[in-house]
Amino acid sequence: MNANISPHSPAQAAEQPPPRRRLQRAVAFLIRHLTRTTFIGAENLPPSGGVIVATNHISRLDIPVLFVNPVRPDITALVADKYLKYPFFRWFAVTAGGIWLDRSKADFTAFGQALAVLQAGRALGIAPEGTRSTTATLLEGKPGTVLLAHRARVPIVPVGISGTHTALKALLKLRRGEIVARFGKPFRLPPFSRENREEDLRRQTDEVMCRIAALLPPEYRGVYADHPRLHELLASGDY
Repeated sequence: MNANISPHSPAQAAEQPPPRRRLQRAVAFLIRHLTRTTFIGAENLPPSGGVIVATNHISRLDIPVLFVNPVRPDITALVADKYLKYPFFRWFAVTAGGIWLDRSKADFTAFGQALAVLQAGRALGIAPEGTRSTTATLLEGKPGTVLLAHRARVPIVPVGISGTHTALKALLKLRRGEIVARFGKPFRLPPFSRENREEDLRRQTDEVMCRIAALLPPEYRGVYADHPRLHELLASGDY
């Protein structure tokens, strides 16, 4: 399914707090009229139940784009706590129900809040790279997403977002930037082996990142461009 931004069902929308619902409508309006944003494969998002939405991160627009996806209006996300000092970003994250994350350490408080969101049956957006890429190409993934998926026992839906890093520049030139959010198939990670837990953790982190890479144009794939697992996925078409 290729979908432009569309309103959620009345039942889905009614489940959201009024301030969040108003924010979602406003963001959808702005993205619809100021960009050309297309969601591809959005039907891969389970319509209910806890799910991790794992995405690349190339722009501050990534979260707003996922926020108005056409399937899961309940989605929230982990947000770097550096944005607490910016009034607008702080207001946006609080209204959207974001989870503040201290990236300078292992933030067990944020991990617990993310786990609670998933166990409550909601969708949670995460950038496994742990930070925004300044080159628009994939950085090496960190293991937090995998650990959370195991603890919450939920599927992961990979997402490749392209175009958000140039959309604002296009707007300054009075043009509507092209943004694509491509959703891959949901998958579950196998249990860790007792003997090779660290090796399994690294391999499963690479699995998540390669599934994101497969959904991106080649120039976005960064450190995973030549990864054998990515080539396997591309050859099979099963992503």
